[in-house]
Formats: sequence, structure tokens, C-alpha cells
Amino acid sequence: MPSKKLKLGVPEQEGQLSMLFTKGGPRTGAGRKGIGETRKLSLTLPETAWAAIEALCEEHACSKSELLRAIIHDYLHATTKNGED
Repeated sequence: MPSKKLKLGVPEQEGQLSMLFTKGGPRTGAGRKGIGETRKLSLTLPETAWAAIEALCEEHACSKSELLRAIIHDYLHATTKNGED
């Protein structure tokens, strides 16, 4: 088996070292753009609430994240609108 040397690259941002390839690989600015800041949280709800959320997800063909994001957005929009009146 021929011996090949491995090239390592220092990342532009804080992180781990990465292997350098002569073709392809990650590019700055490539990929899907984010829609906001991601924060993870744990949410405790009764089983009936989770069942309702899952039913709505199936009905609207969306993920739980998409559904909860829309619910929170609509609630905040309605609250802000009522506060301005």
C-alpha cells in the first residue's frame, strides 16, 4: 500500500483541526443559511399536549421545531400588537 502524507489545516474560527483535501471539502459560506440563534431547552408537557403537538405536525407536515417556532412567533406578535393599542 503506497504511503500518503496527511495534510492538516488550522481552522479560521475556533474549533478542531481538519483534514485538507485537494478537491472539495467545506467552504466558508457554503451550506444552508441559519434562520436564527439555536438554543436548546428541555420542555415538560402533559402527554395530551405532546399528542396534540404531534397531531398538528402531521396535519401541517412540519417538524415539532417548525410548529413550536410558529406558535411562539404568533403569540409574541399578538402580545406585542395588543401592547401597542
